[in-house]
Amino acid sequence: MAKVPLSRIAHGRSGDKGNHANVAAIAYTDAGFAWLKAHLTAEVVAAYFAPLGATRVERFEAANVRGLNFVLYDALAGGASRSLRTDTQGKTLALALLQLEIDEASGAT
Repeated sequence: MAKVPLSRIAHGRSGDKGNHANVAAIAYTDAGFAWLKAHLTAEVVAAYFAPLGATRVERFEAANVRGLNFVLYDALAGGASRSLRTDTQGKTLALALLQLEIDEASGAT
């Protein structure tokens, strides 16, 4: 089965809340949103971003925009004014999540 990036079925937004990061995946279609709800769990996102050292990941649904928002707690190494990372505000995390490979025959593409 061929793999495609998550960006095939969704777009994203991300940013910071102090030392925490918000990462949203927003589906283009209802079928894509159904796939996101079934497969893009907090556990999957936590594993994908494990190198950031988040203490926990929590998922919130925003059905009115076909989106899932993930809060990655303590993932920004102190946040914008304290972190020595290149992306101190988590602005590139949505782009990174959209590179997650999913099965092309997921029914959502």
